Amino acid sequence: MLCGGCAIPQTYHATQHRTLSLGPDDLSRHGLALITPSTVTGQEEERQAVAITFTEVLYTHRPDISIRALPQTLSAINRSGLDEQYTRMFEDYNKTGLFKLASLREVADATGVRYLGQLKLSGFTQGSDGRLSVFGLRVMNTKQARIRLFLQIWDSTDGSIVWEGVDELQHCMDTVVEDAVTLKMVLEMASRHLIDQLPKQQEKTKTLNTSLK
Repeated sequence: MLCGGCAIPQTYHATQHRTLSLGPDDLSRHGLALITPSTVTGQEEERQAVAITFTEVLYTHRPDISIRALPQTLSAINRSGLDEQYTRMFEDYNKTGLFKLASLREVADATGVRYLGQLKLSGFTQGSDGRLSVFGLRVMNTKQARIRLFLQIWDSTDGSIVWEGVDELQHCMDTVVEDAVTLKMVLEMASRHLIDQLPKQQEKTKTLNTSLK
């Protein structure tokens, strides 16, 4: 019973976001295309995983948003012959932190949407610590992972940032097995926290008009 109680996963997170000029139904009306995510040094190979996981969560929690997943965005860019322009777009961004308006418009025209979203995996670590041992034999480990996920949404019509948010999350789990807290697991949680902050229309409440006889 004691081990079972300790094995309950613990998640701690902090989410910050700013809505600059994104309306409640803008993403539903004009669409959102994900462009290539950026990551911290040493995590470059995780860019595809970040995009796939975020897209899956967005499909599930915000089906009203018309989204172009990363493979759709890249395919549209390639078909339009914009591969060199797309490369320069990120080279400029790495130097200045700015996506040029002309580049944003080219990508938006190719994908048929107005808004472009870029994810940033700003940090990810995972590990384990011994928690319970009997006669020198470790029987329970604490598995943990930390992640920092950032999302920025750009408007291709004027080159402005219309929304941005970041979620910092730590997930801990006491277990007797060797399973680790995976990147996908914490990515799903951090993505959901960010998506929950995106503007959306309030549900319309139906009112019944009654007349007194």
